[in-house]
This record gives sequence, C-alpha cells and structure tokens, in this order.
Amino acid sequence: MSLSLRSCALACMLALPASANLAGALDAVGGVREVGNCAIRPGTLCADMNLEGADLQNADLSNSQFTRSKMAAVNLQRADLESANLESADLAKSDLSRASMKGVSLRDAILREADLSGAKMQEANLQNARLGQAKLSEAVMNQANLYTAELPGANLENAQLERADLRSANLKGAMLAGANLRAAILTNADLTNADLSGANLELADLKGALTDGCKGCP
Repeated sequence: MSLSLRSCALACMLALPASANLAGALDAVGGVREVGNCAIRPGTLCADMNLEGADLQNADLSNSQFTRSKMAAVNLQRADLESANLESADLAKSDLSRASMKGVSLRDAILREADLSGAKMQEANLQNARLGQAKLSEAVMNQANLYTAELPGANLENAQLERADLRSANLKGAMLAGANLRAAILTNADLTNADLSGANLELADLKGALTDGCKGCP
C-alpha cells in the first residue's frame, strides 16, 4: 500500500466507529471487504462458507449466493438480499430485521429463532424452511412460497401474507393476530392453537386445515 493510500485508510479508520476495523476503512477508499474469505458485495459467490457471527448490517448482497453456508447469529439487519440464494443455509438466531429480501430463495434454510421482523420478503421462496420461534411481525411476505414450511411458535403478528402459499405449513401455536392472509392458501396447514385474532381471511382457503384450539379461525 502506498504511503498516501495508507494515510487515507488510517484517516478513514479513525473517522469510523470504534467497532469498525481496517477492512471497513479500505471500503471507504474503494476496497472490497472480506469476511471469512467472502467478498461483501452484490453478486458475491459464497456457497459452503462459515460466516457465523459476522456483522453484515446494511450490506448490499443482492443477487448473491450463500447456499449451504453457516450463517448462525449473523447480523444482516437492513441488508439488501434481493434475489439472493440462501438455500439450505443455516441462519438460526440471525438478525434479518428490516432486510430487503424480495425474491430471495430460502428453500430448506434453517431460520429457527431468527429475527425477520419488518423484512420485505415479497415473492420469497421459503419452501420447507425451518422457522420455529422466528420473529416475523410486520414482515411483508405477499405471494411468498411457504409450502411445508415449519413455523411452530413463530410470531407473524401484523404480517402481510396476501396470496401466500402456506399449504401443509406447520403453524402450531403461531401468532398471526392482525395478519393479512387475504387469498392465502392454507390447505392442510396445521393451525393447532394458533392465534388469528383480527386476521384478514377474506378469500383464504383453509380446506383440510387443522384448527383445534385456534383463535379466530373460521
């Protein structure tokens, strides 16, 4: 690194919060930050990597690939993950709150106890994803694919699920109070002990759904 560039990087680093590191300073002068050998940029290819506990808050990872990667307890708050591929990734206890995730693929992903509150997940693919105890309050999931997804005990209060596919989904004990489920497909879903108080179920299909102990179910 030249003296002038080193001086600039040092100045940038001093201007950043104490938690930032030299990699962040290099970002400020046009470099690309790397976490666990993964380049943090749009369209990055980071399949089968270990990124557990990484701080990727506000990162632009749109159109990127993280299939089968270990990403437990990662901070992705307000990150851009539009059209990203996270199939079979482990995101347990990760923070994805307020993230932009339109068209993201999370098929077979592990999201137990993850925070997805307020995330924008329109047309996302969450088929067979494991979301037990996940926080999804106020998440926007219109037209999302949640076929056979596991959501026991999940909090979907005030979530937007218009025309979402929830066929055969496990929603045992889930909180769906105030959720918008207009024209959602809930055939053969398990809503045992779920709470749908005040939910919009106009045109929703609950044929074959299990509703024992369900509050607000028709």
